[in-house]
Amino acid sequence: MATTSRKPAGRAATAIPQISWRAPQPAPIVLVSGPEEVCAERAIAGVRDFLRAEDDSLEVSDVRADDYTAGTLLTTTSPSLFGEPRLVRVAGVEKCSDAFLTEALAYLESPQEGATVVLRHTGASVRGKKLLDAIRAGRGGGVEIACPAVKRDSDRFDFAAGEFQTARKRIAPAALRALVSAFADDLTELAAACQQLIADVPGDIAVETVERYYGGRVETTAFTVADTAIAGRYGDALIALRHALASGADPVPLVAAIASKLRTMARVAGSREPAGALASRLGMKDWQVDRARRDLSGWNERSLGMAIQAAARADAEVKGASRDPVFAVERLVTVIATRAPFGD
Repeated sequence: MATTSRKPAGRAATAIPQISWRAPQPAPIVLVSGPEEVCAERAIAGVRDFLRAEDDSLEVSDVRADDYTAGTLLTTTSPSLFGEPRLVRVAGVEKCSDAFLTEALAYLESPQEGATVVLRHTGASVRGKKLLDAIRAGRGGGVEIACPAVKRDSDRFDFAAGEFQTARKRIAPAALRALVSAFADDLTELAAACQQLIADVPGDIAVETVERYYGGRVETTAFTVADTAIAGRYGDALIALRHALASGADPVPLVAAIASKLRTMARVAGSREPAGALASRLGMKDWQVDRARRDLSGWNERSLGMAIQAAARADAEVKGASRDPVFAVERLVTVIATRAPFGD
């Protein structure tokens, strides 16, 4: 039975199963939608591996929907002399030609037995919408594998956690946070880093392992600066900040990372609700609530309010209100790490 997943936000319910990209399964038509290429590549490779495991004589063909020759879809899906299963991977559906659109719509009326057609649509345009609507309405007996963009920190954390869960590999929460923060700007690199650790490390993965593999990146991330400052480790915070700036980090995202953690702490402060209930009410993840509660150790209402005001001031200064954005960040880190007004 197909493994279903949550319907992507903002889209109406469909008549076909929604399948996780982590557990893809074949169908006569497989629509792989959404902009996240890492997930889409995994999904398409998973469909191929599934079919090949069933029959290693699988024939695989690649077709471009935007550079399409009439008759190609019918030719590649038609049975061969020996009746091998066929997999046809169609890329560029968001830029498809009129000829492909016409033939693909006709194909939905009578899919070839033994053929699996994977249609990749990034969502970058509305081109091909008529085809997508037909598939989602149930024509062709299809399934959809949604690959929405992974943008938020919590989404990247969930992505990385899923990598290790799928591999049945244990990683310490602190190690996972360090890894995610080290590759906050590139999901492809984060995925590769997860797979490298999974392949190379025989036992459980500790934070020391992540630092040994990716220490240079971990030390210079914005969240490392924020974590050390919030923990009150003034010297470590300044060192982390100087490493970050020396490696080319921009003061704007540094301040944004610190301000984001402070805001999360303020939202959680004072609540005694269970982490799951509070997370649900605030639209957060359980681990974010747990982390914020740990971060609040040693803080009180006065010091947290002062830090938030300092972050607001620094945010304005690094965005143009000051001629020295580096000093603005250093002052913010000092206020947070010492939990005292600057200069006291």
